[in-house]
Amino acid sequence: MQIRRGQRLALAELHQNIDIESFQIGLCFSGLREDVDFACFSVNAQQKLADERYMTFYNQAESSCGGIKLVKSEQDLIRFLCQLTVLPATIDRLVFTAVLSNSETIRQLHNGYLRFVVANQELARFSFSGLDFENEKALIVGEIYRSNSGWRFSATAQGFNGGLAALVQYFGGNVEEEMPQKPPELPLEKKIAAAAPKLVGLAKKAAISLEKYYLTATVAQVGLVLDASGSMYAQYDKGKVQQVIERLLPLAVHFDDDGALDVWAFSSKALALPPATLQNYSDYIASADYGWRNWGMMSINNEPEVIERVIQHYAHTNLPILIIFVSDGGVSQNAVIKKLLVDAAKLPIFWQFIGIGGRNYGVLEKLDTLSGRVVDNCGFFSLDDLNSVSEQDLYERLLSEFPLWLEAAKLKGITR
Repeated sequence: MQIRRGQRLALAELHQNIDIESFQIGLCFSGLREDVDFACFSVNAQQKLADERYMTFYNQAESSCGGIKLVKSEQDLIRFLCQLTVLPATIDRLVFTAVLSNSETIRQLHNGYLRFVVANQELARFSFSGLDFENEKALIVGEIYRSNSGWRFSATAQGFNGGLAALVQYFGGNVEEEMPQKPPELPLEKKIAAAAPKLVGLAKKAAISLEKYYLTATVAQVGLVLDASGSMYAQYDKGKVQQVIERLLPLAVHFDDDGALDVWAFSSKALALPPATLQNYSDYIASADYGWRNWGMMSINNEPEVIERVIQHYAHTNLPILIIFVSDGGVSQNAVIKKLLVDAAKLPIFWQFIGIGGRNYGVLEKLDTLSGRVVDNCGFFSLDDLNSVSEQDLYERLLSEFPLWLEAAKLKGITR
């Protein structure tokens, strides 16, 4: 059943089998760069919080009476379990809200919805888009309220100019102190200028691509996996792998507060190297762990081992992760690699594979057709030579699929 904006209807009209003792409200926004804070305010007849413990949100997952609870969902960004018969008689209305942070407004939203779910089956959905609103920072999405004939639903979709604190005050809650303000972020090129002026030109080009793909506010971790098999000898010897470090470091500095690029090298074994930073990048390949000639590499390929090492390294993070995996081909363990990547689809890791100057990329050239994944977590492109494309083109190729994965991973609850 589709619900229109402004429509009011009895819950019994949504579906004849709806049970007010237990149903769920799923909420989802798409197309925004930043996180959305959802909340449910359980208010009295005067539209005020009877008790601040009746505000259910990320920092308070259950109302005082247990009638409203946050529950996990792989399909929606957030779900509230509603048990209306548990609510005290003083609770007159449940108000479902969404608040944006920083610079974004509701008008920038692509699509959003509120839906009723029973036994993991959708009964009804109220859909909307950013074009329905102006430049508000928050939204009262919908309300479930008491009437003489029983509980009803109102598809409110009312914009609200304040943030979360303003909403709390609007519903009669107390905001004891302002949330600490995050200091304004420096532009990427200014972050880099002081420590690594040589990279400022690259930073400017990276910033253009980050803005194009709506990634300027994204916080993530960036890792680099370097093929160090025997066929890569010339790439290391001629300084081309060092150029990879220099080109990718601006992305790591932007995404990660630590400004570090995690690095692995692999051949027949995998080696975790010290992170590349603005302080050590200039001769990284020649100096990290005593330089590439002392890594004990230049043998055959063993991609599975390094993939497993990367997965283990990020096992306890909730941030999205962009892994850039550089290889010159010679991939042979196709079945093992495929299984690892399919299994890793439930993790907050996007794998961007780059083929440089090689051949026989095996399963890496078929990543778009891998079945059995909860989301598409891989991309691949190949270059005859890393210097055959401009930095701007390289950043475009590196970042084009990452935001699509980010949105899909958020919808599935893989990342927040």
